[in-house]
Amino acid sequence: MNDIILAIYFISLLILFAFGSHGFVMIFHYFKHRDQEEADTQPLTEYPMVTIQLPIYNELYVVRRLIEASCAIKYPADKLEIQVLDDSTDETVNHVRRSTRNGFKAGALKEGLERAAGEFIAIFDADFIPREEFLMKTLPYFYADKKIGMVQTRWEHLNSEYSLLTRTQAMALDGHFVIEQAIRNKAGFFINFNGTGGVWRKACIEDAGNWHSDTLTEDLDLSYRAQLRGWKFKFLKNVTSPAELPSEINALKTQQFRWTKGAIETARKMLPAVWKSDLPFKIKWHSTFHLTNNIVFPFILIAGILNIPLMYIKHEGGYETYFEIMSVFVFAFISSFLFYMYSQKDVYADWRRRLFLFPLFMAGSMGFAVNNSKAVIEGLFRRKSDFVRTPKYSIKEKGDSWLDKKYVPVKFNWTVMIEMALALYCLFGVISSLYYLEIAAVPFQLLFLIGFGFVSYLSVQQALQARRLRLHGAAPHA
Repeated sequence: MNDIILAIYFISLLILFAFGSHGFVMIFHYFKHRDQEEADTQPLTEYPMVTIQLPIYNELYVVRRLIEASCAIKYPADKLEIQVLDDSTDETVNHVRRSTRNGFKAGALKEGLERAAGEFIAIFDADFIPREEFLMKTLPYFYADKKIGMVQTRWEHLNSEYSLLTRTQAMALDGHFVIEQAIRNKAGFFINFNGTGGVWRKACIEDAGNWHSDTLTEDLDLSYRAQLRGWKFKFLKNVTSPAELPSEINALKTQQFRWTKGAIETARKMLPAVWKSDLPFKIKWHSTFHLTNNIVFPFILIAGILNIPLMYIKHEGGYETYFEIMSVFVFAFISSFLFYMYSQKDVYADWRRRLFLFPLFMAGSMGFAVNNSKAVIEGLFRRKSDFVRTPKYSIKEKGDSWLDKKYVPVKFNWTVMIEMALALYCLFGVISSLYYLEIAAVPFQLLFLIGFGFVSYLSVQQALQARRLRLHGAAPHA
């Protein structure tokens, strides 16, 4: 039995090490390309027709600011069309809507595209507040290179200082945008449209086969189909689109589940086409890491569960060589730290202060392993689910409250019970490690304990808070 446990643990850590060490590859390309200047673009001398699409579904608290900000974008009025693609079932917007939500967001975008007058299509989700100069800063890139099919801007965070939850989310997203998107783009690898805060050339969408609704990440799917057709993408790190981060954890879990499952669905769908193409090997290799990186969550979960039996095996003795080899895997944490350190350093003057969030971010990644492992498994085994939107509440300042808002979840998923059990299990692991003086095991056990404990506690506490408010007769308000 010991040999089986050791083998499973070794395979799990090997997979985690492979994906974690990919951070060193990204850091290598970061240093190689960080001084690469953006190509100069000329200001617009002509103003093409642009359609701004605003896909909406029950966004009572943020739809007004979204529409107002979109209308305030600086661009000739006779060359600008704004489509409010509203699938709402509440009083969000009072106008004619689709009779069904067929295809969810992808279906709404596709139907809107059929009626769109624009040569270029800008897309903003409800939690975004587009800047006035958005089109003036993005459209010139399409004229600099006729093969550019999409321009993506970096997400900026309206409420990153609201809580520990939003601060750790901001760190995670900064890693994706500041390092992954920026460096992949400069190095010539595939990147993806992030679903919002970007502009498409309409011809590119149509040439790539239009929006598909067979995955939960229609943006990632279309991105790969377009780039496989030879279209180029452009990422602008220094042009930002502000957005609201989920302020309560059950909404965040919904978002993470959708992103994780959708990425696995897209990997299953697109990787065969990537490897059958005549693309250079390095692009195929990076695309594989890009599309499959969420596969790590089940192995994070396995590692967390096996940490305790492994401690007892180590205490018994007889596997000294095995544990010496295993110590090499700690280098994956170094690559992750460097990855997020440079993402903070590149955009924040107070980046050193923000690095104190890194242990909490790592613990949170472990705490989400149950939620996201379920998403991975469903994605791998083709279990279909609806596109569940992430509710937004117009939360920006510390004093803002989401508790009395209409869309707040008052129930928590059954996976919370597993997270609670794992928190108690890891507490036992910390105590056992201290008792047997296996001090090297304590930091990892603590990270898992904090992660599962933090995620499960907030999931229950925030849902119960909202439920109590409803039961006491406080009506949700706009």
